[in-house]
Amino acid sequence: MRRTSTVAALAATLLITGCTKADDDRPAPVSSAADEPKIDYSSWAAGRSTPVADKLYPEKGNPGLDVLHYGLELDWKPDTRVLTGTATLRIRPVADASEIKLDFTGLTVDKVTVDAKPATGTVTKEKLVVPTAVTADRPVTLTVTYHGTPKQVEMPSHRGDASEGIGMRSSKDGVLWTMQEPWGALTWYPVNEHPSDEALYDLAVTVPQGWAAAANGTPGKVDGNTYHYASTDPVAAYVTTLAVDRYKKIEQTGPHGLKITNFVVPKSDDRYLSTLKKTPQLIEWLEKRFGPYPFPSAGALMNGSISAMETQQMLSLGREAFKDSELKEFEAVLVHEYAHQWFGNAVTPTTWTDLWLNEGFATYVQNLYEQELYGFDDAYLEKSLRESDARLRARVGPPGKPTAGTFAESNVYICPAAMLKELNDALGDKKFFALASAWVAKNRNTSQDRASFTAFVNEQTGKDFTKLIDSWLDSPTTPA
Repeated sequence: MRRTSTVAALAATLLITGCTKADDDRPAPVSSAADEPKIDYSSWAAGRSTPVADKLYPEKGNPGLDVLHYGLELDWKPDTRVLTGTATLRIRPVADASEIKLDFTGLTVDKVTVDAKPATGTVTKEKLVVPTAVTADRPVTLTVTYHGTPKQVEMPSHRGDASEGIGMRSSKDGVLWTMQEPWGALTWYPVNEHPSDEALYDLAVTVPQGWAAAANGTPGKVDGNTYHYASTDPVAAYVTTLAVDRYKKIEQTGPHGLKITNFVVPKSDDRYLSTLKKTPQLIEWLEKRFGPYPFPSAGALMNGSISAMETQQMLSLGREAFKDSELKEFEAVLVHEYAHQWFGNAVTPTTWTDLWLNEGFATYVQNLYEQELYGFDDAYLEKSLRESDARLRARVGPPGKPTAGTFAESNVYICPAAMLKELNDALGDKKFFALASAWVAKNRNTSQDRASFTAFVNEQTGKDFTKLIDSWLDSPTTPA
């Protein structure tokens, strides 16, 4: 999401943003009961996760459920601003339970079935509760039909962009879009809203003639006015996205034949086109340092937000965030959000306590790009990071100990970026980039945390960097 960079003060103020996944090789859910529906859940095995409860936000998510796949069939009517949806969730219960409980709010539930049998569902306190008993490791299919006008919810932060809220919203002219971190998907589909439960997705979005839908995943066929997207790599709910506008689609080819699709609104987004068209070169710059781009497609959509977000395979970029900025700033943010495809999306934090693992990497990668873009040296970067680090620790605290009311504030961006610079200085560029590349390659489509990161660094380097990492994450003052 939107952040202010302290290292590009030479020319501009920069904006930036900031996923736990399951091993692809874990076995598919076992289904043996005679009365179970005859569905082969193994096709969604890559969406298997190990959900956990979140210490910062225990009210969100359900560690007792592992959603393997979301099938979303959505219809948006701009004139009435009504979203109609059918969400089909393939769920592996982690534990026996007397009900299915998911995150959902603001929309009216019309029909619920479990394994094609009628069920009931009530929404209270941002939870959809379906009183149907489930058994551990016996998958079920939950289908929910619903409608309404989505509305954003409050973000637990003091950030400037927190004022616009999080989740899906629509404007008076029928334009629809979402920004959602640490949650917000619950405003447009029933979801297990926690980064530790990632899933596969298929979206089909129907819009009127003259409108287009852009969403996370790989763009598929367009049947009439229905746009299709598929995510064959697991996705955390907070990096899903959907926008409907009078978009023009711009297609490019990136490194290794990578398909790149950008969605822009003519006239409104004309000033950003030259920068968006640099995407193949920006991805190539990242690949040289961190290995192959980790997904089968890339791209970005422009929306009305005052922030930016690393939504998976389809970045969400708020034109309002950049309207008074130099295009160099927009370019640096593009690098930041694309860096998240490696750090945050391909490798995701298990809980929100380790958001620094996403944002620290993406910020430091942005810093390195800014050095080339603006021409400042390593000494300037060191000085700037340390000065900002000191102010942030005094105001918000260390990045490894976030509080629930200060989500994604600048300390989880700048302070771990400073730590990564220290690690880079200790190892040298060649070894540092090899370490970062190996981190993504080894842990792709998994969830990780501080302990696993520290163990990985120590094992890969043959040196003990535990003290360096812990001091930068926990110290109330900037480490020496």
